[in-house]
Amino acid sequence: MAVHPLWRPFAAGTNAGRQAERVAHRQVDPGGLALDHAAWAAGYGRVRLLIEAAIPRQILGLAHTGSTAVPGLIAKPVLDIDLTVRDVADEPAYLPALEAAGFRLIFRDDLAGEPHRQLTLGRPNTNLHVWNPGAVEPRRHRLFAEWLRSNPEDRHRYAEAKQAAALSDGAVRYNDLKAAVVYDIYERAFLADPQHPHDPHPRAATDPVAG
Repeated sequence: MAVHPLWRPFAAGTNAGRQAERVAHRQVDPGGLALDHAAWAAGYGRVRLLIEAAIPRQILGLAHTGSTAVPGLIAKPVLDIDLTVRDVADEPAYLPALEAAGFRLIFRDDLAGEPHRQLTLGRPNTNLHVWNPGAVEPRRHRLFAEWLRSNPEDRHRYAEAKQAAALSDGAVRYNDLKAAVVYDIYERAFLADPQHPHDPHPRAATDPVAG
C-alpha cells in the first residue's frame, strides 16, 4: 500500500505518555478557547524578532504553526512555533540565549522518533518547538495548517473537537482527546495531495474521540 511520506500511525494517549519527559512547567497556563487571529499574528511577529535577536546564527527555519496560525479557527491562546536549528542535542548553542530572552525549557524528548525540545514563553504565551533539519513533524504541522486554511469543513470539524475536548480536565487530556480527529483530517489531506500517493489508512472505530 502507498503511504504518504508524512503519515504517522494513530497513537492514542501520546501527550499523556510524554509527561515523564517534562523538566519544568510553563510560565502561563494555556487558558480557554478564543478567536483573536489578529493578536496572534502580531504576537508571532514579536516572538520571531525575539528569537532572531537571541540566536541569529542558529536559525535554519522558523514558522508559526498550530491553530493560532489558521484564520477563523478557535484556539487556546498559545502560539505554536517551529524552530529548526543545526543540532537539537547541542543545547549550549541555543538554549542559554533563549532562556536569557525569557524562554523556559519544559520538555526534552523524542516525538515520533525525532529529537525535540519544547520551550515556553509567558508573554505572549508561546510553545516553541525545536527540531533538527529534515524533521518530519514541522512539515506535518505546515501541511495541517495549510489544509485547514483552505478546507472550511475540516476547520469546523476541528473546532468542534476542540470544544468537546475543552470540557475535559487538564491540558494533557485535552490534547489527546483531539488526536483522533486530527488523524482523520491528516488522512484527507494526504489523500488529496497530488504530489504523493496515499492509500487510505483509517484508524480503528474504537479509537477515542473527543466528546
